[in-house]
Amino acid sequence: MGSQEVDNSIDTDKLDSLCEKLDDAIRVLAEAREFAKPGKMRRVFDTCRRLLQQPGGCARVEARAQNLEEAGMFLGSDWAHPQILIPSLSTFSLKSADPDTVVVEAISELRLLAIALGDYIHPNMSAEQAHHYLTQVLAINLELLFSTPSEAEREQQGKLALVTRALFRHLAERIGYEHVIDQLIEEIWRILRQRPIQVDSVKQMITQIAICQNNPEIDLGSSGQGADRLISSLYGTTQACREDPGVAVYVERLESMDTGALQYEATGFARAMHDTGLVSPYHAVLLRFLLEHGDHLLSEAMGLSATGRDCLLCYGELVRALIEEAIHPETAQGIYGLALLLERGLLYQPPAAPALWRQLALPLSSYSEQRLALTFGPSPSPRAWLMQGVLCVLGQPLGVGQGNNPTCQSARAMSMWAYNDPDYLLQMVAWAARDDEIIIHFEGQPVSSRDSAPGLATEMPLDLDPVSLLVVPHLDRIYAEMGRRCEGREGDPHRWINPEFHGWWSGRGFRINVDVDSGKLHDLDNFLRHFYASYHPYYNGNQPLIHPQPAGIAVTDSAARFVGWHAITLLRVALDPKDVMRVYFFNPNNDSGQNWGDGVEVSTAGKGERFGEASLPFEQFASRVYIFHYDPLERGELALISDDELQQVKDYVYRSWGADRLPDERLQAQEY
Repeated sequence: MGSQEVDNSIDTDKLDSLCEKLDDAIRVLAEAREFAKPGKMRRVFDTCRRLLQQPGGCARVEARAQNLEEAGMFLGSDWAHPQILIPSLSTFSLKSADPDTVVVEAISELRLLAIALGDYIHPNMSAEQAHHYLTQVLAINLELLFSTPSEAEREQQGKLALVTRALFRHLAERIGYEHVIDQLIEEIWRILRQRPIQVDSVKQMITQIAICQNNPEIDLGSSGQGADRLISSLYGTTQACREDPGVAVYVERLESMDTGALQYEATGFARAMHDTGLVSPYHAVLLRFLLEHGDHLLSEAMGLSATGRDCLLCYGELVRALIEEAIHPETAQGIYGLALLLERGLLYQPPAAPALWRQLALPLSSYSEQRLALTFGPSPSPRAWLMQGVLCVLGQPLGVGQGNNPTCQSARAMSMWAYNDPDYLLQMVAWAARDDEIIIHFEGQPVSSRDSAPGLATEMPLDLDPVSLLVVPHLDRIYAEMGRRCEGREGDPHRWINPEFHGWWSGRGFRINVDVDSGKLHDLDNFLRHFYASYHPYYNGNQPLIHPQPAGIAVTDSAARFVGWHAITLLRVALDPKDVMRVYFFNPNNDSGQNWGDGVEVSTAGKGERFGEASLPFEQFASRVYIFHYDPLERGELALISDDELQQVKDYVYRSWGADRLPDERLQAQEY
């Protein structure tokens, strides 16, 4: 303890010496001409890094934040425009193995702190905006505030991992813990409204809130009042587990309860689960206990409606087998998946029940067992984790996420199958988990994942749900191989890949508004007319979308600048509660609530969305689509779409991702 106190004591002489060196480096950078500034950055970076590693160093850098920016510290980078920075991206910068990235992110946060506190009047950002941004960053990265560096962080970042902790302590002390907690609670609810399958990070954030509330050294003031609902959903859902007594004690309490008390417990857990989308480990204990107490209490514990209860009564033996295999305190989240699976009535589809019986008896390959155990741990068992994953994916097809991996095509395909063709997905799971191989036919020829070269994911993804963990690497290879088989063909390969990869329901009609060779916009008017005629109810004879359709969007950042191409699923088009025609779609990127710039902000709740859906007004969505499929035999009326309506969409395109993709003739017209 004594040595730690020495390490944490402020060495004023050392700080003063480093500050003198930093002031000199800033002066040299400021005096350099713009083309010479990159050569002067090295000294600034190195001195800042050394200063940030010292106790009290963050305050010294904060005091020089305005000088650093005005000298050109952020020149030529996104950090030069603080108004467009995205809080969620700070995580990747702060955990980077590149020291310069960590340092520039830290300096940027300290600059925003100076702006938020009124010490730096910034031309492009108000104090209120900076304060809001910092509370979001603190909320999203709360583990950096309260936890010690993990082994992986220490290995990759070394002492830089301690810099990020010192930075967040400084930010929290200056901003105030009470602001962090309220923002964190709001962020948790925003994520939960999307009902993701993977909720470990949310559970960690809720745990951190509970730790804060019980830490006498942290004064939360009046904040954190809305946290009880979240904390109790995990640790004290009902009266019998209110004080989080532990599984063994809870089992003893259940054994002494009569039927009325058990029903009270079951109702309490079901209400909390459907309210938040989170499942308490105690809920799993209760459900396993109720296996011997009849269907009524099981139904109550899962919060089933008439549809779900009927499904449970018809397939009671299968449901009990699923609970026995998949539901344990560690895999409690599978209860929510099972409940929604029953609510969807999936077991009434003739292949579904036999496929689930097969899954229960499926022998896993040694490779599959190792991957599951490595990612989720050995307890309860790899088979249980996989079965839990199956229940979650089938119950929450719009909760599938791609993790931090470039595998949006594969995640979309899995979601689409779970949504539209669940027995096909179960076949994929069986092949991947048992045979370590998936075969999909492309234009009559088999494509084997075992024989195909690597796909878009350069590393083996680990941040996925159990089903995706096993299936996605195979799909990624197959998707890439289909692309290779399209080499030499004119146009975009998705024209041929998507119907073969995703399913027969993908429309064989195909439109793209970008010339593949030049990257320029191509035939935008006709593209938009076809999109409206295919999907807008006012122009397609009010024909609703029957099967989910693959589509590609041009993703833009909050400044409406092009980021990249991304795969999504069109789900439905309908009027929202305010009679605005909206496109409801599935985005596999884990968090659909995004700001795409120019007023295009993706909604995930409050505009008629079902859990897991994202939505945009039709014209805004149309401005970001670059490819779509349609049934060429069900064309709508192209001529009815007015030029004014199309111009509104085209203006969105020209102000965002299409700004530097204008055809030559339009550029000439603009210049003229």
